[in-house]
Amino acid sequence: MSLTRTWIPPGPYDLGSNLRVLQRGPYDPTYRRESSAVWRGTRTPDGPAALRLCAVSGAVRGEAWGPGAAWVLDGLPALLGAEDEPAEFVPHHALTREAQRRNPGLRLIRTGRVLESLIPSVLEQKITTEEAYRAWRRLVRGFGERAPGPHPDLWVMPAPRDWLRVPSWEWHRAGVDQKRSAAILRAVQRASRMEEAAHMTLDAALARLQAIPGIGPWTAAEALQRSNGAPDAVTVGDLHLPRIVTYALTGERNGDDARMLELLAPYEGQRHRASRLINTTGRVPPRREPKREIGNIAPL
Repeated sequence: MSLTRTWIPPGPYDLGSNLRVLQRGPYDPTYRRESSAVWRGTRTPDGPAALRLCAVSGAVRGEAWGPGAAWVLDGLPALLGAEDEPAEFVPHHALTREAQRRNPGLRLIRTGRVLESLIPSVLEQKITTEEAYRAWRRLVRGFGERAPGPHPDLWVMPAPRDWLRVPSWEWHRAGVDQKRSAAILRAVQRASRMEEAAHMTLDAALARLQAIPGIGPWTAAEALQRSNGAPDAVTVGDLHLPRIVTYALTGERNGDDARMLELLAPYEGQRHRASRLINTTGRVPPRREPKREIGNIAPL
């Protein structure tokens, strides 16, 4: 048996683009995009749930299954961005003005669940996204559970107690070093404290998450962008974002965090939204040299 709810956006809305930030790689077992529908497996305070979302005649229809179905649908408008205030964004550059004009349906989503964004963000620390996506997929499939409802291959991440039962060798097989696995275990041991951050101000939430050893500004911001829909949770410590923002706004090639924050200062309160809009432009620093082809090394 399923429950349903419909939300009507107050203006243009892009369901796929807004929810894509929740997908950890093309084969994320907790997120499926099929035809016109988005499927999501999530763990709520009431238990696991599956959510199917589709855009229908200017509205978004949600259908949910499982013990957490009612909880998920209660939070459906917030998940889709109803609590976001895109009109508060004031562009200070021609580029952001044009990006805002081209993306009228962009809204910052809010899941209200911290650990499901925090754990994959920890996995993404200091490794390639492909490696992190592979680790997330292996751990969810190995220690999570199939989502309720009709989807044949949708999963829900492990409960806190099940993360604590992951053997050390399984972390190793997933390519997760001891530092990252220890940070995840510390966080799930304080699961209720972590989830409280979803209802805090941004500064308080950042402090709550960063009180866990192994969780720094980058990881905390990446998690709160999704769980809290925080428009000012700018990501610092990223390998690419400072160079992208700096190049897009100034044409300078070697931007660092300090330069990025300087350029985003006029957007105080909306710096995450500004960087999201800048990313939609596709304006990135050119490579210094052409990407080299990898030859056939089989004979070696």
